[in-house]
Amino acid sequence: VGVNDDEYSSQPSGYRLEQNYPNPFNPATRIQYSLVERRYVSLKIYNLLGEVVATLVDGIEDAGYKSVEWRAGKSANGVYFARLFVYSETGNVLYHGTKKLILMK
Repeated sequence: VGVNDDEYSSQPSGYRLEQNYPNPFNPATRIQYSLVERRYVSLKIYNLLGEVVATLVDGIEDAGYKSVEWRAGKSANGVYFARLFVYSETGNVLYHGTKKLILMK
């Protein structure tokens, strides 16, 4: 039986946005993502109208596995989207990912 090196590596092999947990959630959920190198990162929560309801990360982050919590607070029940963007030094998008989050109070 072979061993997948990615599962045991201390550094991720790619950029990735994971599905939040728990989902559905109330009142908070955890969002995980991975960075292969130090980059500018933006992680925001959007409602169905495309409006930003929360900015969870907006800045330069070191490589590695990351985790952030979104506390929905007074947000209404419904569907939201977590969108992660990773940028190069020149401002080009290196990675973007979107996951659907369901808030049930």
